Amino acid sequence: MGGKFSIETPRGTIYTTGSRNGSITAKLEWNPGFGPEHERKFDRKQVFVDSECIRRMAPETPRRTGMLIKSATLGTVIGSGEINQIAPYARRQYYEHRSQSYWFERMKNRHKDSILKGAQRIE
Repeated sequence: MGGKFSIETPRGTIYTTGSRNGSITAKLEWNPGFGPEHERKFDRKQVFVDSECIRRMAPETPRRTGMLIKSATLGTVIGSGEINQIAPYARRQYYEHRSQSYWFERMKNRHKDSILKGAQRIE
């Protein structure tokens, strides 16, 4: 039953060895360039998604002075994957506004597919 084989992928290589008594030993060697390269791609895509969400959310956001829209830009670290609206009244407006509550959800329902397609095009 003894034998050796390997499986190679872009992420790394798995080496296995079988012994006569039936035990199998596997060793995984990661490709050292895989993690950093994929992390850079993910970071670029996340920056795109965050920016697009804020941009496309603006028309859906209630507007009196425009500060609620600006609070998303000021309160968000682009690329973090989290959009924060830092206006003190943002939470109440989001959940309780008469005609324009849940603006992020409405934006997501309308533009999710195009945002995801745009992110997929990023190398």
